[in-house]
Amino acid sequence: MMRAAAAIIFSLLLTDAASAQTAIDPSWQFGALVDVAALLDPNDPANHEFRNRGTTSHVNELDVNVAAAYIRKDVSKHSRIGFEATVQTGKDVELYGFSAVAPNLGGADALRHLGPTDVTYLAPISSGLTIQGGIFTSLIGYDSLYAKDNFAYTRPWGADYTPYLMMGVNASYPISSRLTATAFVVNGYFHLAHANDAPSVGGQLSWRIDGGTTIKQTVLCGSHQAETALELWRVLSDTILERKSNAATMAVEYQVGSERVATDGRPRALWMSAQAPLHWQANAAWALTVRPEFAWDRDGRWIGAPQSVAAVTGTIEYRLPTSIAAVVRAEYRIDSARDSGGGFFAGADDHLIATQDLFIVAAIVTFAARR
Repeated sequence: MMRAAAAIIFSLLLTDAASAQTAIDPSWQFGALVDVAALLDPNDPANHEFRNRGTTSHVNELDVNVAAAYIRKDVSKHSRIGFEATVQTGKDVELYGFSAVAPNLGGADALRHLGPTDVTYLAPISSGLTIQGGIFTSLIGYDSLYAKDNFAYTRPWGADYTPYLMMGVNASYPISSRLTATAFVVNGYFHLAHANDAPSVGGQLSWRIDGGTTIKQTVLCGSHQAETALELWRVLSDTILERKSNAATMAVEYQVGSERVATDGRPRALWMSAQAPLHWQANAAWALTVRPEFAWDRDGRWIGAPQSVAAVTGTIEYRLPTSIAAVVRAEYRIDSARDSGGGFFAGADDHLIATQDLFIVAAIVTFAARR
């Protein structure tokens, strides 16, 4: 599947090359970021781990969670081939794309250092069909792998157990000025996991109800175990409602997932999560965010053990008045875990307790330029 997709995309690149030479090129974009943070945990676990996390996974130490650089070329009707390449490293790059219940993809240790890296083609079909192949930003979820793109520094639980990136092909088409449909075929639920050789499929409808309100409905389907029979497919639904005004953004995200495991004979495994972030941009320098959330993995197929987690996060952001984009965030979050697989590390023996308080200070510096 991946080889065929690459062949199609690069054949489009070759056929478009001659016209692109005489067309108006869109600007090239270059950028880099460094994301440094310290998470203070009064529970003082000896192993310094924020248990069961795919991002911000270490406490009581100063970490570079992400350092990345990218180059990007946009598509337009004047130049229909786009390109994006991202290299990255840091603590958040160690675990973000792997699965608790499926083996790693061959070459995953190298691929995890690639962020969005893809080729895009804008087909001259009516309003424009956009085809993208490679590693691209996931259509699932409200939050990005990169904290600079989020309102809060730490990600919600629902984000860490759904894909941040996808590897495959997607195609999007604007049905109207307010409604866009996207279909995708990807290598699996997590792009760095290899549960089997069968692809996963999905689609999204994005509807801009008015100038400030958008609703997105995305579904991802496919087997996330060695057996690939249709009745064993994992199905995930992700619903996002967002309302933006000049100073405030309010959103609600709800996820529900289900999967029947071939080997245990039990009812279908169940996953649910929800969050409701509220962001207020007080002025050009200061912003505040509050985010309540919960996640429930009844059967342990997402997190790795049965548990439910509730959390509340509060974030204060200050944007420095410098020539480069730099922000400092101070954050507090409290997490409470229940059920047989729940709990957070504490003490010299790393025993599990139900509640964890985190006090977080983070600095994010970004640079961006156009040719």
